[in-house]
Amino acid sequence: MEKEIDEKLQGQSLVLEHKPENTKKLYIESYGCAMNFSDSEIVASILTNEGYNTTQILEEADLVLVNTCSIRDKAEQTVRKRLEKYNAVKRTNPRMKVGVLGCMAERLKDQFLEQEKIVDMVVGPDAYKDLPNLLREVEEGRDAINVILSKEETYGDIAPVRLMSNGVTAFVSITRGCDNMCTFCVVPFTRGRERSREPQSIIAEIQDLSDRGFKEITLLGQNVDSYLWYGGGLKKDFDKASEMQIATAVKFEHLLELVATTFPKMRIRFSTSNPQDMHEEVLHVIAKYPNVCNHIHLPVQSGSDRILKAMNRLHTREEYMRLIDRIKAIIPDVCITQDMIAGFPTETEEDHQDTLSLMEYVKYSFGYMYAYSERPGTLAGRKMEDDVPETTKLRRLQEIVDAQRIHSGFRTQEFLGKTVEVLVEKTSKKSDNDLSGRNSQSIVVVFPKEHYKIGDFVNVKITNCTSGTLIGEAVGYSEMN
Repeated sequence: MEKEIDEKLQGQSLVLEHKPENTKKLYIESYGCAMNFSDSEIVASILTNEGYNTTQILEEADLVLVNTCSIRDKAEQTVRKRLEKYNAVKRTNPRMKVGVLGCMAERLKDQFLEQEKIVDMVVGPDAYKDLPNLLREVEEGRDAINVILSKEETYGDIAPVRLMSNGVTAFVSITRGCDNMCTFCVVPFTRGRERSREPQSIIAEIQDLSDRGFKEITLLGQNVDSYLWYGGGLKKDFDKASEMQIATAVKFEHLLELVATTFPKMRIRFSTSNPQDMHEEVLHVIAKYPNVCNHIHLPVQSGSDRILKAMNRLHTREEYMRLIDRIKAIIPDVCITQDMIAGFPTETEEDHQDTLSLMEYVKYSFGYMYAYSERPGTLAGRKMEDDVPETTKLRRLQEIVDAQRIHSGFRTQEFLGKTVEVLVEKTSKKSDNDLSGRNSQSIVVVFPKEHYKIGDFVNVKITNCTSGTLIGEAVGYSEMN
């Protein structure tokens, strides 16, 4: 999930409706994954009750917060450049305070506060409820820090504000943390162990969104397939629960079906899945309910068994391919997307060719592809030499990108002549006369505006395509309206 919505969220400053009685101004930016964006909505909600209205003007802010990502070195460098910008503005605005939230906050807390002294406040992903206390520390001239990881916190009792919302789509967090100790990933260290949110609080949040006219929600988690509610507690403690708790446990397939049946006029997506945790029962729920989207983001990272083992991915190439076959058998018109890492330590040319051959087998609709970036604190960072030359990494990455471009074009061409249901999300970037939305497979569709508007479900006949976009003509409203 860390990569799936990265481009959409990169550097967004977020704004919500003002409360007239609030006198202080908050400027907040999010970088990285959808979970960070969701967390920023929680933070804004908490600070609204502390007298803050948000602003898009950095220079007028009393408090500047950046919600950070540590998944790759590039993401951290981007945040550092933003901190330099904040501090330059801060020199002309003495009342301004600067804080770092999220994964970088947990990982680089001492460096930010003590060594570099570039922020006033450092707050980890599980400590946002402590923001009022931390702000008082800052106001009294002291550095403020709370990066303690929680075994229980899910923010299920916080009603998130909807920041920069189109009023159509929204994120709903269902799990936090991750128990899959992939050797390249910092998430278990920055977000802690897996814990799941109480189902009724999820339903209540979606009901509120439905009442306000939202048409689509995305259930979020580092690993949504591991969702497990048995009365509270960590997933790893499930076997110690009482027989009654185990018998009545709500797993992801149960939650997905509950949401689908409770909100039949709302479209449902989820992200992100891990291959070793995806069960067939989830696939049957997707196939059964038309409002559950036919899109599965299924990161694989490599097509080589040797590299998968070095990554501690807990699945083999063959197991992944069998899962792909099963998904396509149960959901024939499914869209499958990927995450891929080029140049992991010790990766050979043969390993790289295994990745390319796996991509050829699956023919993903689209993907998120990166050169390996060593992350301090991970097992790979501590124990494995980053021994693939940068030029080799970039060449292999380009070959992966080139293959994906071909496969994306193949997948979009499959829609030519077909009619798809599109949820209109915005006006097209290229023309005010066109609307843009996504079909069930999460592929962008553009069509003439005519009398349709944002928030409509529209049936669109596809007449043309690029490798990333479907182009068509509206043929009427869909039954979801």
